[in-house]
Amino acid sequence: MIGIYFSGTGNTKYCIDKFINNIDNNSDIISIESKDIKEKLLKNKDIVFAYPIYYSNLPKIVREFIIINKGLFNNKNVFIVATMGLFSGDGAGCSAKLLKRYGANIIGGLHVKMPDCIADVKALKRSEEKNKKIILKAENKIISSAQRFKNNNTTKEGLNVFYHIAGLLGQRLWFYNKTKEYSSKLKVDNNKCIKCKKCISLCPINNLEIIGNKIITKNKCTMCYRCITNCPAKAITLLGKKVIEQNKIDNYID
Repeated sequence: MIGIYFSGTGNTKYCIDKFINNIDNNSDIISIESKDIKEKLLKNKDIVFAYPIYYSNLPKIVREFIIINKGLFNNKNVFIVATMGLFSGDGAGCSAKLLKRYGANIIGGLHVKMPDCIADVKALKRSEEKNKKIILKAENKIISSAQRFKNNNTTKEGLNVFYHIAGLLGQRLWFYNKTKEYSSKLKVDNNKCIKCKKCISLCPINNLEIIGNKIITKNKCTMCYRCITNCPAKAITLLGKKVIEQNKIDNYID
């Protein structure tokens, strides 16, 4: 078995680590950004695939990964873990539909609510105490699902038609264009920016570069919030106009 994942700010990586290690702590867990991902997929029949959900849909980078590597999923058994800040409906089903098209056998799904990664919208911010409670509840749910996985009685969240309707009407129908293409909305305040280049090295799709002592974007943001959460000067925004709080999973784990 292998665990593969995309994680913007760390929530999804935390969840797949917890899930896999409660099943078999000798299994590999590898990011879809890794240069070894194709080799690892070829060698494993059973896959746990984890990713965050944005607006009840797949991040653009995750959808492209599946399509580009469609041949690697044929005849594979795939369990899907979808993480979210609020609600997704059919978060696991979003990738299941694609994976089935490419010959995968979907054996189950799990939805995990985590602290919201969006750092520049005040309405989404919760207290540290509430976020710790969210993580504790998530841990218990993950452990329970992992035990069911070991007993060949996998959870099936996000996979049937009722989940699909909930996801469609809940957010995706209204916000589909938010994730259909990469975003051009990422903004860098170069008056605040200290030119540490941390955002450039962290971006999963090389959307940022420095030209003439300014950080500029290439209008190809996958909305993962990795650069925003890790910018020491809080100089980068996407949905809002200023950074309210940079959520990091390590802040809530003792």
